[in-house]
Amino acid sequence: MLKNEIHLFLEDYFKAAECTFLEETEGSLTVKLTPELDKELMNRPFYWHYAEKTGMKGEPLSLTLITDQDKAPEGLKGENVHFGAPRLQQIFQSAKRHASFIRLYEQKGFGRQQPLHPWLLVNMKVSYEADRKKDIFYSYGLNLINGSIQEDFMSALSRKSLLSKIPDFSFTITPLIKPQSGVKRLQRFLTAQIEKENHDWAVKANKRWAEDLNLLDCFYEEEEEKPEAYFIEKAALEKQYSPKIYADIINGGLIYLQPQSG
Repeated sequence: MLKNEIHLFLEDYFKAAECTFLEETEGSLTVKLTPELDKELMNRPFYWHYAEKTGMKGEPLSLTLITDQDKAPEGLKGENVHFGAPRLQQIFQSAKRHASFIRLYEQKGFGRQQPLHPWLLVNMKVSYEADRKKDIFYSYGLNLINGSIQEDFMSALSRKSLLSKIPDFSFTITPLIKPQSGVKRLQRFLTAQIEKENHDWAVKANKRWAEDLNLLDCFYEEEEEKPEAYFIEKAALEKQYSPKIYADIINGGLIYLQPQSG
């Protein structure tokens, strides 16, 4: 996930949560949290318990996140966020709980009847795991009329004016492809993309696995009957080095766009 994509995601997340933006640059943003988001993100259960018990009005904290150190103001104090950062993963989980599915409509304001075509948005996280781990974020859009697929769909949507209510003079086209079927199409598309990738990382992990297994065998080579500890360590090596790929849907939605949009 690129730095600008992280920034756009955070911007959308805090806007959707109705937080107040105190300051924003290309590489950072500072927001005043809502009480609900403070409770969820800032780990202050005793403060909020005391406030609610005494009838005191709780004061939410402000949060400064730096998405690009090179573009953030010099000397700015805040949390650096990147794709593997715990804070960003926490926010991903929050978004998944509260906004797992959205419905938005494009607005251009031509003042005449405008058809809006349904697109299925699916944001996915793919984790490549062995003794090392790498996460990659994918955003796909599937046109539910003609079946075309657009990659990096969130970036395309960030350049559009989208509303939660259908604009005046607009009407939606009924999908020909059911959303459930669309999700399966995108999952198959992602699987095909992953299969085309260079999986040298898995080959190297298997090589390191074989090397450590050889050392383990050498350590126990004089044992005619291997003790339980040998099999426990062998199983631990398999768990540590065995290459695995997990795909997880973060969130999605129906996005109604004007023809030839997206």
